[in-house]
Amino acid sequence: MTDSSKLANSGHAASTIGEQSGPAPVCVIIAAWNASATIARAVRSALAQAETAEVVVVDDASSDGTEAAARAADDGSGRLQVIRLEANGGPSAARNRAIAASRAPFVAILDADDYLLPGRFKPMLAQNGWDVIADNIVFIREGLAANFDPASVGDFAPRPEAISLAQFIAGNMARSDNHRGELGFAKPLIRRAFLDLHGLGYDESLRLGEDYALYAQALAKGARFLRIRSCGYVAIERDGSLSGHHGTADLAALLAFDRKFAMTPDLPPDAQASLRTHAAQMEHKLHYRQMLDIRQARGRGQAVLAAMQRPAQLPRMVLAFLRDKLHLGSPALPAADHRYLFD
Repeated sequence: MTDSSKLANSGHAASTIGEQSGPAPVCVIIAAWNASATIARAVRSALAQAETAEVVVVDDASSDGTEAAARAADDGSGRLQVIRLEANGGPSAARNRAIAASRAPFVAILDADDYLLPGRFKPMLAQNGWDVIADNIVFIREGLAANFDPASVGDFAPRPEAISLAQFIAGNMARSDNHRGELGFAKPLIRRAFLDLHGLGYDESLRLGEDYALYAQALAKGARFLRIRSCGYVAIERDGSLSGHHGTADLAALLAFDRKFAMTPDLPPDAQASLRTHAAQMEHKLHYRQMLDIRQARGRGQAVLAAMQRPAQLPRMVLAFLRDKLHLGSPALPAADHRYLFD
């Protein structure tokens, strides 16, 4: 996938990463689209990490000043690279481009509207025996992000835990408490040598669930996936209804991935069971989205008729519609106005 195979030995040899001396070189990749308001904060937070060898920003054909804002955040250390794409390819294509342009043996994912807390990589690199490692995420309401005090983030012990493929897929099911708690939201540190060895990259047909797809494929290839509860990543949450979150084509593409992935040889039985449940959830979301499309294009009566064609799913569709209208799908944040990915 990349031209960095010369680094594979140094990356793959770190099965005892916690024992190595000195900072491990990390590349932080940032896919950005119309993120002029937040990209500078993301870049500065990445450059501030002692272990960061390079930051690669891919401006995915933004129509605002994203490229200029990213360049303005340069600290003069020579570690920042900004790539401008002339045609929008989506987050998967942008991240693949960033990985291909980078050289460091460890790749860290950062969204353009999020940022890293000081010292984020130290507890991650202190752990042994992983190919993918995810730390905790603190979710902050968008309106409160400017005044958020990083000192308020809990000082959690790492408590490393290995995640199997079945556990990972199950961890991406919708939760009844309405919180965005899926493991696919994790922004891990990934060993480049593992990606190179197995020819893995982001699925460019996906604009939704691309992280979930990559991590699931890595686990199916035998990746050692570790999660720790120390928190070094800040994610900004935005309000919005369920109907506005995902387009029909995006949901259909993710369901197609699930169905194709289910054909992977030698998937463990527990992973197959989790995948069937995940695919069923995706199918329901797709059908609901299609009903909303029909309502918008042809009216409420036609939407009701379409929903009645799937009587087994009708109760869930009605519930989803009510939740959407009442905005019950938006995360209900605790009194402290922030929450964590890992409890």
